[in-house]
Amino acid sequence: MIQEEITEQVKTVIQRNVWGTIQELLSYEIFYFGEEHQIKLTVGLLLFVVVILIITSISLKFFRKIITKKLDKGDKQKFDSVFSFSKYFVYLIVLFFALDGIGFNITAIFAASAALLVGVGLALQTFIQDILSGIFIFIDQTVHVGDIIELDGKVGRVEEIKLRTTRAVTIDNKVLIIPNHKYLTSILYNWTQNGKITRESVTVGVAYGSDTELIKKLLITAALSNKNVLKEPAPLVLFTDFADSSLNFKLMFSINDSFQAIIPQSEIRFEIDRLFREHNVSIPFPQREVTIVKE
Repeated sequence: MIQEEITEQVKTVIQRNVWGTIQELLSYEIFYFGEEHQIKLTVGLLLFVVVILIITSISLKFFRKIITKKLDKGDKQKFDSVFSFSKYFVYLIVLFFALDGIGFNITAIFAASAALLVGVGLALQTFIQDILSGIFIFIDQTVHVGDIIELDGKVGRVEEIKLRTTRAVTIDNKVLIIPNHKYLTSILYNWTQNGKITRESVTVGVAYGSDTELIKKLLITAALSNKNVLKEPAPLVLFTDFADSSLNFKLMFSINDSFQAIIPQSEIRFEIDRLFREHNVSIPFPQREVTIVKE
């Protein structure tokens, strides 16, 4: 009986020592600020925050899985872009609430880092503009993957839209990385928002005295001879001007791949030149008369 009591007392002492060691370890201060330890971080607080962040991460992954389960590929990509940025705000808010809940002096942290936060905010101004512009693109559907856009004189086909940048490829296979804030500060031309069919044009001038009806017929023939030109809507010829040295015409035609417009335009110009030579139609060059007055 006495031996059992001694054993129980030994167990109690061991348990108290172990629990005391654990408490001492959890209350160990990793660092602190202030004369009265206004801001301090202990091992226990650190473990608590880590557990809260792990739970938050698991919850966010579950939420993302539920939301994207029924979305198509395009909408899923857009949601993932927004979600990947938004989750950091969630982590930050959860972290602040967790620290505040365990008595961590958040106000003191903000007071100590106010100047730093202002500097970071100014440095990230353009970055935030890109993020907000990316969200606007996803919401109002201004640009889609596959669209052909023109921005600041650059033309490219959109290959990928991310939250901060848009990646496009030009006709010569060069990659354009476009910061999304450009959509707010520049004029954007979306060549394919109303459909893939676009109207292109070629201009040409002929000498005065040429048969204008023949010119019209030759231009339409040149357009229809190109395999990339659509029969409907039919090509159209406009007599645009009586210029100083020429009669100017504009040939308008439709194609279904405006990204490659430069190629059929070049081919049509070759065909126009051939037809004009065949029918003795001359393309004039600017001429000036010089009068020399002798005194």
